[in-house]
Amino acid sequence: MTTSTTIRRPVAAARRLLRSPLVDLLFGPHGIDRYLELIRPDLTLHDARAEVTSVHRQTDRSVTLKLRPNAAWAGFRAGQCVSVGVEIDGVRRTRTYSPAGSEHGSDVALELTVTVHPQGLVSRHLQDSLRPGAMLHLGAAQGTFTLPHPRPERLVLISGGSGVTPVLSMLRTLCDEGHDGQIVFLHYARTAADWLYEPEVQALAACHPNLRLGYRATRERGNRSGRRGPHLTAAAIRALTGDPQGAHAAVCGPPSLVQSVRAIWARTDGGADRVLAETFTPPMVTVPGCRAEGRLRFLRSNRSVAVGTGTLLEQAESAGLAPQFGCRMGICHTCTCRKAAGAVRNVLTGQVSEAPDEDIQLCVSVPAGDVALEI
Repeated sequence: MTTSTTIRRPVAAARRLLRSPLVDLLFGPHGIDRYLELIRPDLTLHDARAEVTSVHRQTDRSVTLKLRPNAAWAGFRAGQCVSVGVEIDGVRRTRTYSPAGSEHGSDVALELTVTVHPQGLVSRHLQDSLRPGAMLHLGAAQGTFTLPHPRPERLVLISGGSGVTPVLSMLRTLCDEGHDGQIVFLHYARTAADWLYEPEVQALAACHPNLRLGYRATRERGNRSGRRGPHLTAAAIRALTGDPQGAHAAVCGPPSLVQSVRAIWARTDGGADRVLAETFTPPMVTVPGCRAEGRLRFLRSNRSVAVGTGTLLEQAESAGLAPQFGCRMGICHTCTCRKAAGAVRNVLTGQVSEAPDEDIQLCVSVPAGDVALEI
């Protein structure tokens, strides 16, 4: 038995003991984590946190972070997303991002690449103010946009813009696994200056002969006329894969890109079942017929307003409240809230629920009458 193994075993046993509910109870209402973080912020046993180890700007519109998670972090599967909390002016703001690294990578190197939006409070803070040594809060990895098991023999990975991160995670995971099936990696961005991870992907292609790749610019660099460049077509797929018949596709990007992939694969036998897709654009809220009538009650805040337009998250914000949210697309569940009473409609499924005391996602739910929320 090696010395390192001899040391690790009692350390692991000690961590299991400290994580027990009984120990938390002995330390009072705040639990043991509140005391451990006074010693060092990343010593927490239940709250997953990560120290920023590097901040890098691949493009003018993005920032790449490398993080060192603590022992409470449970890891992720390639393609999943993670809610990330950052303190800004004394307030914790939470957003959802997809790790870009392999799921088999080192647990001390969680990598996130964030596209910066001009009006984005969190993304601008990450780009302009975050420095190595800062501490971020991590939620559990979530999402079903993950590689299938067993791995497909032919897989086409397609991304648009910031949708590259979960797709790149899939690619890096397959390479780490020594996957020897055909892999195609195809990325679209507005200009070549917006291409993310091109040198890294080129390096992977040089080491893996079963990998073919393509980077495409949809808007010519420096073209002020706004003339559009090449977009996804069946010919573009065939140029890299040959006949896509029998191939699986994983696509992440704007709805137009996802729709193009689905249309191309729909023309192959059983193609609809071989498309795994995720979009980063919030759903468009359309309410058939007249707008619902009624009152929206926020019980904890003791506020009441007339039902308006938009999702429950947007209506709560319009009422001056600030519910927690992440993706605003129904993926991360950060905005999950208890509905005490009333009827709501899920804008993704169209289903109406009238059950009392149920958890709903504010970002993809609209009122279907009077609603009472625990906010």
